Amino acid sequence: MEVKKAAGVDAGLTADEAELALISQFSRKKLTAGEVYLFTVRLCDNEVDRDGERFPPETLEALAGAFVGKSGIFDHQWSARGQTARIYRAEVVAEPGRLTRAGDPYRYLKGWAYMLRTQGNADLIAEIEGGIKKEVSVGCAVERTVCSICGSNMAAGECGHVKGHTYDGRLCWGELTGLTDVYEWSFVAVPAQPEAGVLRKSRAAGALRKALEGQAEHIRALEDLEREAGLGRRYLEGLRSEVARLGGLAGIGLDAPVLRRMLETLEEPELLALQKAYRERVALRFPVEPQLPGRDGRREERGGDGAFLI
Repeated sequence: MEVKKAAGVDAGLTADEAELALISQFSRKKLTAGEVYLFTVRLCDNEVDRDGERFPPETLEALAGAFVGKSGIFDHQWSARGQTARIYRAEVVAEPGRLTRAGDPYRYLKGWAYMLRTQGNADLIAEIEGGIKKEVSVGCAVERTVCSICGSNMAAGECGHVKGHTYDGRLCWGELTGLTDVYEWSFVAVPAQPEAGVLRKSRAAGALRKALEGQAEHIRALEDLEREAGLGRRYLEGLRSEVARLGGLAGIGLDAPVLRRMLETLEEPELLALQKAYRERVALRFPVEPQLPGRDGRREERGGDGAFLI
């Protein structure tokens, strides 16, 4: 299973001798402080995300070693022309006093990256310094999504628990375990959001991408399909939010969190049917009344709502 998780970029760093020594393992010549631009990236963490999944500490540790040497690109477009920077060291960092929703200490994977100070990179460096380019997303593959309730592999359909639901007071989430590969990290063009989560592809899609290595036309076609799939996921997310909003207005008697969790299990046909039903119920509860006078020049009396009339 391939996963992507949004994260962020921090400010530039000083290129001292210790940092340059680490960078030298990837360069064919000894680089000077004036030739490189250094910055750090928060690649991913162990918090339970909006999809009810997370990287547990052991997966973060595995990612720390695997990301060293990986290139930074744009929007997960696999092209040599898009290579902009490279991770030269990485480590898992703890934030004292902060706990995850899973109840363990919060940790995140921090990467140190470098790029060359060239004319072609000048605009990108300025955008990083100016806070324009500050979001990144990582691409990697894991073997299993382990249920926090029963320990089964949720990705393989071995579990009947639903991520985000509570069972006997215990929150259900999926632990992303068994790191198998790390692809890259990308600058992305979407704003960082606290609820940004994991975008998944099937294991078959990851195998297909590997099988298509060197076939640029087919890779582009696959990437087009992946982007269209992302649009579909965002459409469903927006539709679920709209149905939840209408359900609240319709007064169906369910708390918003409960209704939202129920909608997570529904697909477009069911969501559209609910949307239609809720709209009709909202229209009955809050009928639209004309605010302009009728043809006889008189307006119907409306009690105390005159202040809201145009």
